[in-house]
Order: sequence, then C-alpha cells, then structure tokens
Amino acid sequence: MKPLRKIIFPAAGMGSRFLPATKASPKEMLTIVDKPLIQYGVEEALAAGMEQIVMVTGRGKRAIEDHFDISAELEANLKSAGKSALYQEVSRVARMAEVAYVRQKEPLGLGHAVLCAHNWIGEEAFGVSLADELIIHEKPAMQQLREVYEQTGCSVIGLIQVPQDQVYKYGIVEYHMEDKTLLRLTDMVEKPAAEVAPSHMAIVGRYIFTPRLMELLKGVKPGRGGEIQLTDAIATLAKEEPVYGVILDGQRFDAGNPEGFLQANAVLGLQHPVYGETLRNALKEHL
Repeated sequence: MKPLRKIIFPAAGMGSRFLPATKASPKEMLTIVDKPLIQYGVEEALAAGMEQIVMVTGRGKRAIEDHFDISAELEANLKSAGKSALYQEVSRVARMAEVAYVRQKEPLGLGHAVLCAHNWIGEEAFGVSLADELIIHEKPAMQQLREVYEQTGCSVIGLIQVPQDQVYKYGIVEYHMEDKTLLRLTDMVEKPAAEVAPSHMAIVGRYIFTPRLMELLKGVKPGRGGEIQLTDAIATLAKEEPVYGVILDGQRFDAGNPEGFLQANAVLGLQHPVYGETLRNALKEHL
C-alpha cells in the first residue's frame, strides 16, 4: 500500500459568489467564527495524519501564504504585550504544517487544479480537500476516508445523500454495495438532470486517490466550459481499479456560497465555547 502523507487543496478560484467581499481577499480567508475557512480544512487534514500540504493557488491568493507563514514581528509584539494566548495561537498556525504552493495559471477546472500538483505528488497516494465544503465531526472527514483507504488500499471518495431536486448541483455516483458497509463506485456523472441521475449519492469534496488518478488526469479532454473535470478521471479510474465511497458523518456546510457560509457561522457560532452564550443572548434580543 502506498503511504498517505500528502494532500492537495485547490484554492485558485475567484470566489465571485462572495463579491465584493472577495475583490481583494481570497474566499478561503473568509472567517467562520474565529478562523479562516482554509484553516479548518488544514486542521482536518493534519488530524488525519496528512502532514504535507500543497495549496494550488492563483493570482490574489498571497494572503493564504501569509497566514501559514511565520510573522516574527507580530509574534514578538504579542509576546512583549503579554498576550500569551494570542501569541500561542498565531505561532501554532504558522508552524502547524509543511505547506508548498503551486500556481494554477488558468482557470481550467478542478481536475486541472489537481493536475497542477503532479510533480509534488510523485508516486504516492494523496488526498484532495475542497475547503469550502466544511464538515465538522469528532472524527475528521479525511480520517473517515483514511480508515477505508487503509482497509482496502484503494481510492476513496466522500459522499452525502442529497434530495432529488438537488442532484443537478453535484457530481453523482453510481454504485453497488460490496458488503454491508462498502460502496463500490462504478460510474459518476457531473451535475446530471434529476431524471437521469444514477443515484442520490453526491460527491462532497473529500478524496483519497492512488497515484493512477494523476496519470489519468493527464489524458482527460476538456469538457463543458473548456474545463478538465475531476469526475471524468475518477470514472475512468473506477473502470480500472476499485474506487470506494464513504457516506460522511458530521455537520456539513456548503460554505462556498453566501447562504451556506452564513449558516456555518450561525451554527458554529452558537456552539462556540467562548462566543456561543453571547450570540444566543444577542439573537434573543434582536429576533
């Protein structure tokens, strides 16, 4: 079995659904309660034992690099001011992971973004995480996938069940049950119409792949909008070797759109050990 140490975070999108908030700030740096969206994804990956991280970024994403870098002046100022808790947190974020950065110079789709990291991956298995899919659970989503990868040695994809009127928004999988717990994926379709969707099981932005996926991506032809679709490569992979699906446990928020982002802030804000009670009281007062 190939070692599983590396994970790719595609983060080159323009974040146009959040304009004007993202005109000068990356979508990934918008905060959910008290930390940037991208940090939730990185912490989830680290908790699953993936200690080598590559960010696939584009123009205007420098703030992501700065966030995970050491700021000696800021740390010194916090320390000298006696703000030890803030110092510890800022220092922890800067040192939490080994992060490499790769540029996606053209917006050619999710498959292309993953392919941009191929030199960094080499011949190892690797994860992919879409940070705007925020999944909160005591067992991190990537760890849920990792356990199946370690059981099977095969590619694993995170899934959720969606209602029929929502399938057109997702990549939808076709599958059969290999045993009582394992979903063996046989095909997938990107954003199908409800009447032709093979199931209600949707891909939800968490993946573990064998190295073969990267080779297949090199041969994927651009599809709709001139984009290289990750689902096309996965569908081909599933015809060559087993690909499994995991129905993920946890609170899931589509924080890549304003509605889901607001929901994540509201729900996680109410659950926050420091701010939750204050937020509940404020909502009672104003609603």
